[in-house]
Amino acid sequence: MRRTETEAKTPIHLWIIGVLTLLWNAMGAFDYTATKMKLDFYMSSFTEEQLAYFYGFPAWVTIFWAMAVWGALAGSLGLLLRKKWAVGAFIVSAVSMVITSVYNFGLSDGVKLMGFGAVIFSAIIWVVAFFLLWYSWRMCKRGVLS
Repeated sequence: MRRTETEAKTPIHLWIIGVLTLLWNAMGAFDYTATKMKLDFYMSSFTEEQLAYFYGFPAWVTIFWAMAVWGALAGSLGLLLRKKWAVGAFIVSAVSMVITSVYNFGLSDGVKLMGFGAVIFSAIIWVVAFFLLWYSWRMCKRGVLS
């Protein structure tokens, strides 16, 4: 089989990062979907106060949460498809994360209700999100994404 120019330039780390982050972002998409569908098997570990918090998000928070989650998932898929629109998807996701974080950590009792563990986990999500934005931008600049 003859390799195209793009295939020849595609580094193995793109496939590794693409697959791992597709799985990571799929977990975020599942979390969003399970929360919005109020799936008992998933939500049963939360207290009544925490459930009221999740289920009481204003519509604008829910919209930006969805954009953060689905944008990240689309970005990881874009990496695997070697498409430069992955960068745009990660930008949408990151901007949406900023907006939801303002609500979760500044405009509501999110930290008080969820505890310090939620802050640590959010920090991990932020590190992954900004790594993916940087990584996709670098791959685009190198011509790996078209």
